[in-house]
Amino acid sequence: MTVKDIIDKLEKQSPPDAAMEWDNVGLLVGDERKVVKKIYIALDATDEVVAKAIEAKADMLITHHPLIFSGMRRVAQDDFVGRRVIALVKNDIAYYALHTNFDVYGMGALAQETLGLDDALPLDILHGEEGIGRIGNLAVPIKLKKLASEVKKKFSIDAVRVYGDIDSKVQKIAISPGSGKSEIDNAVEQGADVLITGDIGHHDGIDCVARGMAIIDAGHYGLEHLFIDYIAYYLGEECKNNKVKIFKEEMCNPYETL
Repeated sequence: MTVKDIIDKLEKQSPPDAAMEWDNVGLLVGDERKVVKKIYIALDATDEVVAKAIEAKADMLITHHPLIFSGMRRVAQDDFVGRRVIALVKNDIAYYALHTNFDVYGMGALAQETLGLDDALPLDILHGEEGIGRIGNLAVPIKLKKLASEVKKKFSIDAVRVYGDIDSKVQKIAISPGSGKSEIDNAVEQGADVLITGDIGHHDGIDCVARGMAIIDAGHYGLEHLFIDYIAYYLGEECKNNKVKIFKEEMCNPYETL
């Protein structure tokens, strides 16, 4: 299989035209004609991830967040992005990112399934009938404190921050993996009891409570790491007859809670 073959399979799952205008998705480094025998999958193309892809002798690195996001004016070793690009090129590793197009076609459905929401719909429709996040109902109302514990367990994270009365009952749940403060208005307007997301600031949290909606901040990585296992499984199934080996980043939150 070639890089182009892998790209075709990824774009069948998450069409690039579903990405937001400000995003930078697609093949960012490398030659689409390159033969692929090993793929490494991660959430971010950090120095550590690039090093592990090199160690695995990967032919292709796939991440959710694009390494090259805004325009680059120089590719140099003394630049933290440039040195990663140089390492990828030196080791002949093609690099592909699928970001907001996967958020629209993939991430919301994964979060819904993981959390166990019934009758869920996209929280913010952006492309046809698909969009960012999900809003739906739990089978029965539960206390906010219990829901926070369920989020920790089901998404395999150590800690969450909760804004709101932890003893209040919630049932209508909005979830937006990643940085979801832009979805606060949508969640409030659609009557969500709680929004589960990441990157919530102090004023965002207390203002949501004043508007009648609780917040569970599970962190940016905490919800989006689902991408890694999903893409690994998806490509494993799609490429199982082509002897392509799939390697993936082990779950590793980029910060520690002390």
